Amino acid sequence: MDAQGRGRADNNVDPADQWVLNPQTGDYELRLTPSGGQSAVPGPRRSAPRRGQQQEVPAQRRRREPQQAAPAAKAGRRRSKPKKKAKAKKILLWSSGSLAFVVLATAAGAYFYYEHLNGNLTVTDTPEAKNSFSKDEAFNVLIIGTDKRTGKGNEGYGDKGSVGHADTNILLHVAKDRTNATALSIPRDLIVDVPDCTDADGNVIAGTSQVRFNTSLGQDDRDAGCTMKTVKAVTGITPDHFMMADFNAVKTLTSAVGGVDVCVAKDVDDKESHLKLPKGTSTVEGEQALAFLRTRHSFGNQGDLDRIKVQQQFLGSLARKMSSGDTLTNPRKLTSLAEAATKALTVDQGIGSLNKLKDVALELKKVPPKNISFVTTPVLDNPAEKVKATVVVNQAKAPEVFNAIKNDVSLTETKKKKKAAESAKLKGPKSEAAEVRVDLYNGSLKTGAAQETLTWLQNSAGVTKSSQLGNKPTQKKTTLEYSPDQADQARRLADLMGLPASALKPGKSEQNDQGLPAMILVLGQDFQGAGTPIDGASAKAPKVDGQQTADKTVCAK
Repeated sequence: MDAQGRGRADNNVDPADQWVLNPQTGDYELRLTPSGGQSAVPGPRRSAPRRGQQQEVPAQRRRREPQQAAPAAKAGRRRSKPKKKAKAKKILLWSSGSLAFVVLATAAGAYFYYEHLNGNLTVTDTPEAKNSFSKDEAFNVLIIGTDKRTGKGNEGYGDKGSVGHADTNILLHVAKDRTNATALSIPRDLIVDVPDCTDADGNVIAGTSQVRFNTSLGQDDRDAGCTMKTVKAVTGITPDHFMMADFNAVKTLTSAVGGVDVCVAKDVDDKESHLKLPKGTSTVEGEQALAFLRTRHSFGNQGDLDRIKVQQQFLGSLARKMSSGDTLTNPRKLTSLAEAATKALTVDQGIGSLNKLKDVALELKKVPPKNISFVTTPVLDNPAEKVKATVVVNQAKAPEVFNAIKNDVSLTETKKKKKAAESAKLKGPKSEAAEVRVDLYNGSLKTGAAQETLTWLQNSAGVTKSSQLGNKPTQKKTTLEYSPDQADQARRLADLMGLPASALKPGKSEQNDQGLPAMILVLGQDFQGAGTPIDGASAKAPKVDGQQTADKTVCAK
């Protein structure tokens, strides 16, 4: 049997195969005592399969430790040197719940350590996540930080005996054109309706009404897939993937990057979190970094919303450090970071390998820090409580924030990238509105959208040669298909409705009820209302209280 790829059939056990998990520290340790028989390195760890799902047995791989000498029998074999990575310029990295994103940088810079790191990952299969990652689309990743006390030294944090609730929650949206990204924090104490979910065995876990958001994970054996469903129910935004980490991740990852600079507007001596910092800028790591992120009583109104602001400031600082420091080019730091990050992560099957995470990293690093926005879900104090302990969604302000993210609208000013060939579809002569002949279909989620648009086109826009022909299967984006000789009509209709160039689809027309060729307009989920521009680029970004960007240094107050 090939020892390189499938383990050994003899008793010459490679010491690199003897990595085992120490349950007291949460770390892998090297034990050199041979156990006899075959030795192998597992692939990404997976949670138990759902009922009826066959358990996949991964091929065995040897785990290598670069400091360990090979056995005498293999002494003559040369190992190739790792290729030196070019300096990564800009990449978004996270901490606390969002510290999971550190692995994205390490995946891009340390794939030469692939087999060992890939074995560190824990993968949870969930039907709520996509099975693959697309480099050509906008994507949403839900970052979850749990309050579970795992690893040595975490006894003083979180709730004793916690099953691992969703303590920190950030929905990261990365724009399709990679000019911007939005990190939306969702308060753990937000009152929501948690929908029905399924456990690892396929059993239905009944939903609960008017409970804290953090119970969408851990409670009644709910997994991250249930948290993803809850996010969609609250915001209307569909998470594509998730990443999850615990308290131990904060300590190990901040130490691995050499600490993170933070700023406080006053001296801090917090008796609850044991955080002590002088006024101004300090560098924190390990226990001190975790204390900074867990502190509530020294900032603002001493509540969770103010703690979220502090966490966002921390994330911005971490992003700046990773884009300007030597973490991604220093081999020693990079190896330490890779080890810590992959051990800390639990991810879904769609991004459940180092290669897939590397792909995400390469897309993320295209986003400049100045266009990475941190915002918190607009909320109000729960009116049902006399003693204010929870919050509810602010229905007057939150929907426009959710819609901006859902429709890929940047919260910062950006220069939109448009392909020349696509933009050219909007350039050229336009016919008169009265000459536009179009058939309308409703492919949105809004009942009556096609009829509403037809009425507006005929009565307000002068497009009298239009017809409403019912429903089409639901689609995300509005499309206008037309034959080459109708290009002037297409440009006029795009101008009237605010259609982006990407909505125009040269192709074929159809015959209308009079036997004349008509363009085909299908309204998608981006339809906001008759007369409202559909072009996301022309949509106005909402103003969000407390919005921050990753390029700015902000001192916690």
